[in-house]
Amino acid sequence: MSNMARSVALSLVLVSLFGCTVGPDYVRPEVDSPKQWRVDYAAATAVANTRWWEQFDDPVLDQLIDTALRENKDVRIAAARIVEFAARVDIARSGFYPQIGYNGQASRNRASREAFGGIPAGSDRSYNDYSATLSAGWEIDLWGRIRRATEASRADLLAQDENRRTVILSLVSAVANTYITLRQFDRQLEVSQDTLATRAESLRLFELKFKGGVISDLELAQVKVEYEQAAAAIPPIERNIALTENALSMLLGHNPGTIPRGKSIDQLIQPPVPAGVPSSLLARRPDIRAAEQNLVAANARIGVARAQYFPSISLTGLFGYASEQLGDLLQSSANVWSLGGSALGPIFTGGAISGQVRASEAVQRQTLLGYLQTVQSAFREVDDALISVRKSHEQLAAEGRRVQALADYARLAKLRYDEGYSSYIDVLDAQRSLFDAELQYVTVQADVYNSLVNTYKAMGGGWIIQAQATANETDFPPSKQNQPAGFAFPRPTPPAGDGNSNGYTSP
Repeated sequence: MSNMARSVALSLVLVSLFGCTVGPDYVRPEVDSPKQWRVDYAAATAVANTRWWEQFDDPVLDQLIDTALRENKDVRIAAARIVEFAARVDIARSGFYPQIGYNGQASRNRASREAFGGIPAGSDRSYNDYSATLSAGWEIDLWGRIRRATEASRADLLAQDENRRTVILSLVSAVANTYITLRQFDRQLEVSQDTLATRAESLRLFELKFKGGVISDLELAQVKVEYEQAAAAIPPIERNIALTENALSMLLGHNPGTIPRGKSIDQLIQPPVPAGVPSSLLARRPDIRAAEQNLVAANARIGVARAQYFPSISLTGLFGYASEQLGDLLQSSANVWSLGGSALGPIFTGGAISGQVRASEAVQRQTLLGYLQTVQSAFREVDDALISVRKSHEQLAAEGRRVQALADYARLAKLRYDEGYSSYIDVLDAQRSLFDAELQYVTVQADVYNSLVNTYKAMGGGWIIQAQATANETDFPPSKQNQPAGFAFPRPTPPAGDGNSNGYTSP
């Protein structure tokens, strides 16, 4: 290669490495963040960076969540999607490098004597043709089209990992909430069965009194009504238990079936309420981080579209051998080579390129608004969750006082009936109200725990990294060889602060 050729090639390499990049650089948009939440709790941020569900002190719940993280199908689908998008990054950045290929041919040919320029008379019409060549082509990324495309693909990959974290966040919360609901129905079934047993004994006694002529058939009918009311409450609860078990089985990645039980809903420990300033939510919520990466990708694709206005410059080369005889293929006299360059650019496209640019800019605006909407939704979810925790606690306290008051009412009504001061209708009314209040108390009790779970879900935090590490044991164990190139998955130790790390190394 001549000195001139070397100089041209070196110049093109330098231009490729340090050339301009068209399109806007990404700048994080300004977010209108509330100064504080409407309900202020004492700081408990550290708990949000650990496996908070262990604070319930129920080993069965801990095991169910670990099983779900390892076997839930949605999590595993999200992991496979990460592998797909990591491969897309490799595809996009492959344009930085020369594309080298080879070609080998061997043929036996017969030429025509009658065609124009055909074989002269007396010459052999049959001949062989052998060739072996290496070819190379390299697009000089002068305007940054490949850099922008790689930037967009990398942002897509980061968004997919954040989407997987969102799936994990929702899964852990769903398992915890469903288990709490299951324990709620279990407790309501116990209350209903105890009430049914008590009313069955009352019915037996009243039937004996009726046979003895002590009471009328009206009073006996009233007692039967209350018995059947308790009996009718049991089948719907048993149905709810079965349906909840099936729903929880699906979250675990299993076929429908029974679910093991741990502590009763009365024995569960209430974890502290996680706290944090609103601005920290931008770094703690994976859905916000995913929305921002989508915005980065959309911003980069504006540059990809604008780069089409400029010429595409490529270098091509070929080296090989060609001969009529296989034995002469590697002779120095049989070698062939060529070097070349090309510039391909638009002159008139009928508005195709400008249309693509406008379309990419419109997509970027949509993605920006979607990002801001995601942030606002996150602020609202946290505020809703904190309010629900406060108000469900207040409601539970009121329901507890109501149950106690109705228990006293039922006891006093029974005493007055036994002493002949009131009819049995007062007793039945008190027992009916007490039964309804006991069921409602359990419902509100579950609401308290569910509100706490929803608060951890809304707040996000380092616990997602902990949960993701468990899920990685199935899909991305350290020994697995097909981990996406240029992509390092996070391990269990969260950093200080908000407990988040994007867990990526630059491709």
